[in-house]
Amino acid sequence: QDNRISIWSAGDLGNAGLNGEYHGEPHLLCDIQHNGDVMDMQFLDQERIVVASSTGTVTIFRHHQNNQTLSANHRWEKAHYHVDQDTSCGGAACTGVVCNNPEIVTVGEDGRINLFRADQKDAVRTLDNADSSTLHAVTFLRTTEILTVNSIGQLKIWDLRQQRNEPSQIFSLAGDRVPLHCVDRHPNQQHIVATGGQDGMLSIWDIRQGTMPVSLLNAHEAEMWEVHFHPSDPDHLFTCSEDGSLWHWDTSANVSDKPSFLHQGGRSTAYLSHSTINQSVVSAWLSNDPTKDRMEITNLIPNQTLSVNSLDVLGPCLVYGTDAEAIYVNRQLFA
Repeated sequence: QDNRISIWSAGDLGNAGLNGEYHGEPHLLCDIQHNGDVMDMQFLDQERIVVASSTGTVTIFRHHQNNQTLSANHRWEKAHYHVDQDTSCGGAACTGVVCNNPEIVTVGEDGRINLFRADQKDAVRTLDNADSSTLHAVTFLRTTEILTVNSIGQLKIWDLRQQRNEPSQIFSLAGDRVPLHCVDRHPNQQHIVATGGQDGMLSIWDIRQGTMPVSLLNAHEAEMWEVHFHPSDPDHLFTCSEDGSLWHWDTSANVSDKPSFLHQGGRSTAYLSHSTINQSVVSAWLSNDPTKDRMEITNLIPNQTLSVNSLDVLGPCLVYGTDAEAIYVNRQLFA
């Protein structure tokens, strides 16, 4: 019932021990009340955070670093709504937000896409009936193009320069219309996209060709809630699920030299092969050379039972949150 946005300091980087261990407990710097469930959030810049609410409202909070407080900087009331914006109960959950300062794109259960600018009171652009089903997540493909995933297994590209409210491309999972919950774009090769959804499968897409995924990889036993390429080392990908697992997918070249089963420190490793179409640009994710076509998969939290709802990754640091009402920080990803 009572939700809050909190800023934490996760221990000082300056006091790492000899073997890279960090000392100092994470501590709460400040927090502020939030109306509705927090569906998604992202930093806009060093001090502003954009937050999506289940009420349909999108808020920018400012973190004042001089006195460690949070304040609401700007609010778009009911950016997402089912009937009309004025009804008291008309709000529809805003399910996803993505920022490319000063631009902010939001998607929601109402199938709407909004383009906001941080310094403008009204939406720059609204695609009212962008989708007839729920939009679950959004990411930028380029500065003028976005990707959305929806509840009937479709991946759509939208060109924000076009005035029409139609996607420029539609991709879909064959057969069953499995809801897709999350999407991420490869940081260097913008044509490579990863999605995950209701059935726990990881789908890799090459948006330059075809309308189907290049590969479908068996992953989790329940919904996949989040997928992220490592921003500076995109041979590594991370996925988390309702089944309580968080997987690290490693396609870096040296994997093929390793024996095909490793059991160390409770980590289980599996090699998957997947068939792909011939590629002009060889990325580990699109590779079709069977000798290289192996990847190492590590479950970073074996024996976990509660859902892992969200994750983010930067440098050697992985942070994730679970239904245990806890946030975990793993600082030794590549140890």
